[in-house]
Amino acid sequence: MEKEKIKKFTDLNAWKEGHKIVLMIYKTTKDFPKDEMFGLVSQLRRCAVSVTSNIAEGFSRQSYKEKINFYSMALGSLTELQNQCLIARDVGYISQDKFMEIANQSVVVHKLINGLIRFSKTIIHNT
Repeated sequence: MEKEKIKKFTDLNAWKEGHKIVLMIYKTTKDFPKDEMFGLVSQLRRCAVSVTSNIAEGFSRQSYKEKINFYSMALGSLTELQNQCLIARDVGYISQDKFMEIANQSVVVHKLINGLIRFSKTIIHNT
């Protein structure tokens, strides 16, 4: 099977899987208490969006050094999201099952972003 050429950021598996987390977070936080709208809801949504936004921005950068920087920021946002999900679970806003669903998806995204970083580093070292 021939590999599809990646032409836009939405072709990246890291972005596709990250987008799934964005949708999960938006659906999950819809049911949070209204007094959390500017607290945990806002934080969780901002982090999730930041993951895919940094992947997209990294994709558009010309130098692999810049790409690595944005992909690394995506990892940072993903880790921040994982932390906030732990908080949401521990205060009772999300169930253990929903937490595990998001956590498992975040592991998938983490691995894919790490792959982008490794690939970018390989390109740098081979030039």
